[in-house]
Amino acid sequence: MFFLILMSTALLVGIAVAGEPATGSVNQVRDRWAQINYQLPKPQREAAFEELLHQSEKIRQATPRDAAALIWEGIVLSSLAGEKGGMGALGLVKRARADFEAAIKLDAGALDGAAYTSLGALYYQVPGWPLGFGDDAAARTMLRKGLAIDPDGIDANYFYADFLRDQKDWAGARTAFQKALAAPARPGREVADAGRRQEAQAKLKDVTAHLAH
Repeated sequence: MFFLILMSTALLVGIAVAGEPATGSVNQVRDRWAQINYQLPKPQREAAFEELLHQSEKIRQATPRDAAALIWEGIVLSSLAGEKGGMGALGLVKRARADFEAAIKLDAGALDGAAYTSLGALYYQVPGWPLGFGDDAAARTMLRKGLAIDPDGIDANYFYADFLRDQKDWAGARTAFQKALAAPARPGREVADAGRRQEAQAKLKDVTAHLAH
């Protein structure tokens, strides 16, 4: 069986990107994503992400050259994949990858480099060949590109930390999680920030336990 790590906890994973200037419609998707990901009970999330995907698709279709719209469609696709799991998730993450790659071609710095961070998160969470396209080397490259654009951001540091944790680089992961937790608050992103900090704190505790052994 083909299982994905629940990317809804990551994606961005899906991903709660910086308090960026974007269209109102994209911001509506962004804010609704945070509500679903961090406030809805798990049994309700899949249906809610399905509904949000329809909304994000319409925005992306209306503004096909808007990197922010592509990024947020990719984030919603990734989060829905995390809720679905199994083989049904593979098509969704392939679509998300295409969105992030298209966003990078349009504007690599959009949303503080969120396309790089999101793509990196996919590469380390999706299984590798022959089931998926996962690639740890590509993940490291993409995540570092995201960090280069947003070195102090909560998400860029969180996902790099989670990748290092996945690689069992406990000391590196601890440093990156601590940096994520020290990231400045993002006005208007209180729900996303609070949820991400909880995730970072929980994983930092796990990393610290490994370092204590």
